[in-house]
Amino acid sequence: MIKPPFTYETALQKVQLAEDAWNSKDPEKVSLAYSLDTEWRNRTEFINGRSAVKAFLQKKWEKELDYRLKKELWGFRENRMAVRFEYEWHDNAGQWFRSYGNELWEFDEEGLMRKRFASINDLAISAEERKFK
Repeated sequence: MIKPPFTYETALQKVQLAEDAWNSKDPEKVSLAYSLDTEWRNRTEFINGRSAVKAFLQKKWEKELDYRLKKELWGFRENRMAVRFEYEWHDNAGQWFRSYGNELWEFDEEGLMRKRFASINDLAISAEERKFK
């Protein structure tokens, strides 16, 4: 487990681990990176606790099919990070989307994420416009 305070190298590793976990689309695996009492704001939803995160992710990946994510570190300080991301997915009707966003992360002393605030926008795209295949 990578623990704060972060260096540039450990911050990059933490972001890559998050990207890899989310691309697994495994709610159990992803949820283990969050503290038991984690607090989220995801778009307009407020989610509290690891079990609620797991349920949220299960529902998310049932809707967002063929999900593929890329994260990028924008900044860090002690136990906090700012991350830019984009991901692509399609709905049940076959419409593709690219979702863009920013996240603010705060970690506890064990390296588990205790706060995640995400702002996300969706753009409908054609299959030919996809970047992540």
